Amino acid sequence: MRIDPMGGAAAQGGKRRGGGVRWWILILFAGYAAWTWFGSAKVDPYTGEKAHYGATAEEEVQLGTQAYQQVQSDAAAQGALLPPDAQVSRQIREIANRLVARVPEVTAALAAQNQQQAPTDYQGFQWDVSVIQSEEVNAFCLPGGKMAVYTGLLPVAENEHAMAVVMGHEIAHALLRHGSQRMAQQKLVQMGQMAAGVAFGGMDPQQQQAVMAALGAGAQYGFILPYGRTHETQADQVGLMLAAAACYDPAAAIPLWQRMAQLGSGQRPPEFASTHPDPDNRIAHLQSLMPQAEAFRAKYCQGQRAP
Repeated sequence: MRIDPMGGAAAQGGKRRGGGVRWWILILFAGYAAWTWFGSAKVDPYTGEKAHYGATAEEEVQLGTQAYQQVQSDAAAQGALLPPDAQVSRQIREIANRLVARVPEVTAALAAQNQQQAPTDYQGFQWDVSVIQSEEVNAFCLPGGKMAVYTGLLPVAENEHAMAVVMGHEIAHALLRHGSQRMAQQKLVQMGQMAAGVAFGGMDPQQQQAVMAALGAGAQYGFILPYGRTHETQADQVGLMLAAAACYDPAAAIPLWQRMAQLGSGQRPPEFASTHPDPDNRIAHLQSLMPQAEAFRAKYCQGQRAP
């Protein structure tokens, strides 16, 4: 039986060629992703671990300033932005100033510990802090040094030592340039989504949906969430050293996170499904850091203690 060269056989061959093209797309993407991801890797002086950045330090400062202005504007519009001369604003600013004053020493000490040159990105930071009236138990430090503390955090922190631990943790996120690292991560994930969309575009819609859902779940649980937990652990370590060097009691971190763990009746997702470490694991890690933190406190405080 003669087969029409433009008929079924050709169509089947076309399918094979299409499948081959899809595989080539995935192979090319994998190669390009590996080149951009691993080729841009640098050693983070604060941790000694490899890190990947999606923006320059200068770009981070600009983005952080824009975001901070929006936060302040929104809070002011709601009547929630406390004036700088309010008592709680002065107290929070005092803690922030003491922490920021120790950034050069802690940066140099951690970089030397990891046999790296001390970074100077923080010298371009535009430090500032606002207090926002809200029941939200939260604080943040944007890329570039802009900070905000919500009053809902005050009764959970209970004292300035614990508040310094929280604020040190948030400042550490900015020092470690975690915002830029998340941008690099997001770019990689977006590239993967685009490549998958092209590679599997010829599939049956239901199959395509199933494949994309599986890939999305794999990226979420295998890459995005572990990346977030790593950042939290790094910020815990650097932030604790910062608080200790600023003469606050690092041991306040333990009861603080025990109180944090009780928020929401202690209900939380399992660690593998969260961007944050399990509280028990976090506390155990902080306890292991106490000797180092106490050494920082002894070195920089010479017997001083926060009043």
